[in-house]
This record gives sequence, structure tokens and C-alpha cells, in this order.
Amino acid sequence: MTIWFQHKNSVLVCLNAGYEYRYARILRKDWSAVRLRSTGVFTRRATSASADMVADADLSARSDDMAELKIENVQDYPRPPALEPVPQVLTIRLGEKIAARTHSAYRVLETHHAPTYYLPPEDVQATLRPAQGASFCEWKGAARYYDVICGGVTAPRAAWAYDQPTPRFAAITGFLAFYAQAMEACFVGDMQVTPQPGDFYGGWVTPNLRGTPKGARGTLHW
Repeated sequence: MTIWFQHKNSVLVCLNAGYEYRYARILRKDWSAVRLRSTGVFTRRATSASADMVADADLSARSDDMAELKIENVQDYPRPPALEPVPQVLTIRLGEKIAARTHSAYRVLETHHAPTYYLPPEDVQATLRPAQGASFCEWKGAARYYDVICGGVTAPRAAWAYDQPTPRFAAITGFLAFYAQAMEACFVGDMQVTPQPGDFYGGWVTPNLRGTPKGARGTLHW
């Protein structure tokens, strides 16, 4: 389905493709993501009801056309990891509310891991509050963590982001990944995910995956 809208600066944008959709969001001054660098809190500001309606209609219309998840074996994923755009709509729920919903996510594919999904901050409706602690990935760099607050529920240290990732992963600068076990529910398209085993890795396991994702006892050395 193709949807057109008139930008307030008279820029006409088509929303029927993923890259054009991201470009449209950048152009739309009336629907923007605000990062308050002084506090590190992400929020979403909507000053145009019509813009939100267009965006929601676009995501809903495209949900019927999402590519099916193909069969993949986590042992066949590459190392160093690969980064690729996600064709499906991702939805995260917390506190009986939509904490995030996007058609502009990326996923990281690494040997023995379930895919890790990264969402653009402008598509996160939840409030993200800086949390203590950090971690370092040999491939992506240093990560910082956030408490996720949505629908009156606080999920501590449930999301993370790379503010200055390595060049290979520059596309996910500032994007957010969420621990599925800390959320009410996470979906890739219409499929609800289960968390990657263990309490450290944040991969999302979908029914199309084969093989054994690491994380459980006895697999951390893989």
C-alpha cells in the first residue's frame, strides 16, 4: 500500500518503502525523536495527530505484506557478526502499552546467538532512564543501559544502546535493543519471541530458528 502525505514545508514523501519511510521521518519536523542529552532520557514528541495517523496506518497496512521468517540455523550465522535491516514490523509491549513499534529496525546475526534487534529511538514510546553499569562487545564497542518505563511499569536495565559503535555497526548508533524477558511481550511481525537463554545475551528467539543459541549453562564458552 502506498501512502502520501504533505509535509508542513511542502515536501511530498512516499511511505511505501523502508528507506523512504526513514527518510520521511527525518523530514517531518512535526514528528520527531528528542534525545535529552543532559539526562540521557529518550522520548517521542508528536505535535501532529494527522502525522501519527499516517504513520500508524502505514505500519498496519504493511503488516499484511511482511516477508515470512525463513528457516535459519544460529550455528550458521557469521563471525564477525552481520548487520542487516529487518523487513518485519517489530512491536514491544510493557505495562499493557506499546513501548516501541517500528519498521526501521536492524538485527545483528552472530554465530550461536539468536538475532539481536535494534530499534531507532524515535520509534520508542517508552521512557528510557539511564541505568548503572556498562558492557563491552569486541565487535560493536561499549554499550550503556537503560531502565524502560511504560504503562506505569519500570523494567530495570532492560535496554541498551551503542552511542559510538565500531564503523561496521555505525548504522545502529543510538538504536535500542531490549531484553525480551523484561518486557510484557515482543513480536517480530505477528510472531511472539522468547528470550535467548541466560540472563546476559539479549537475542530474540523466533519459531523459524534452528540450532542451539548460547546462553544456557555449559554454552557460554562457545
